Amino acid sequence: MGTLDGRVVIVTGAGRGIGREHALLYASEGAKLVINDLGGDVDGTGADAGPAQQVVDEIKGMGGEAVANTDSVTDWEGGQRLVNTAIEAFGDLHVLVNNAGILRDRVLVNMTEGEWDAVIDVHLKGHFVPSRWAAAYWREQTKAGKEVKGSIINTASGAMLGNSGQTNYTAAKAGIAAATSVMAMELARYGVRANAIAPLARTRMTLQTPGMADAIAAPEDGADFDLWDPANISPLVAYLGTEDCPFTGGIWHVGGHHVGLYTGYTLEKTVRSDERWTVQGLIDEAPVLLEGRNEKLNSEGISVGGTMKFLK
Repeated sequence: MGTLDGRVVIVTGAGRGIGREHALLYASEGAKLVINDLGGDVDGTGADAGPAQQVVDEIKGMGGEAVANTDSVTDWEGGQRLVNTAIEAFGDLHVLVNNAGILRDRVLVNMTEGEWDAVIDVHLKGHFVPSRWAAAYWREQTKAGKEVKGSIINTASGAMLGNSGQTNYTAAKAGIAAATSVMAMELARYGVRANAIAPLARTRMTLQTPGMADAIAAPEDGADFDLWDPANISPLVAYLGTEDCPFTGGIWHVGGHHVGLYTGYTLEKTVRSDERWTVQGLIDEAPVLLEGRNEKLNSEGISVGGTMKFLK
């Protein structure tokens, strides 16, 4: 018996990398899968039905059940077709894993409108569209008197806290984390949980990040634990998709040996005035807000010791 026996699961961006590992683990735990992947390049261009079908074939080779879907997660009608694919193939939907994403890294002063729009579209709209259609289905199931134990698992990133050269990606991932909190609030009435992960793993996208390729390379000795193996991420994603998982609204760090929960935006310190603040008053009190900071400066002289950054 698997921990996900009978669960019907959609995984977007499941043709490669982390999404593929999610799909294979879900299948090994007894789930029935819709493998969604447009088959585009890491920058979102192009399309290829091959990756999605290859994962379907792998799952069937394991004795599992899976079907492919190559709709774009940014397409309104495509999102409805994606959800309908699960219902038509397997009779239900229990879990949606929003994993699809792209990169178009550029420093802010050189970033184009197209590079901004493409990343925001695939990540933010690409989470919204499937989630909206899945939520509508679960609402109708609830109205019909059926008990729903659904789960949405979104993919944020540690980059949501800020990463040079990724204004677009950082904004999108921070937006996903915030949207997850609202999904958890709104969908609880329908028996649906929503969580997001911020994974650390070796993928086509992380290998594109300057300076990362060497740092996240697979160990030469096959006996060593591979901290950056994308398969390390999937057990948490599978757990969040189990029927009786108690967590909702969580933003999860996961990678290597570690799993943990972010605490959200932390208000570290405040200063108070009995009257409306003046600019001079803030100048005078600003040092109080800096007291006790364990400051670490990056190569550009910016403090990275806390959630706020201070030019030196």
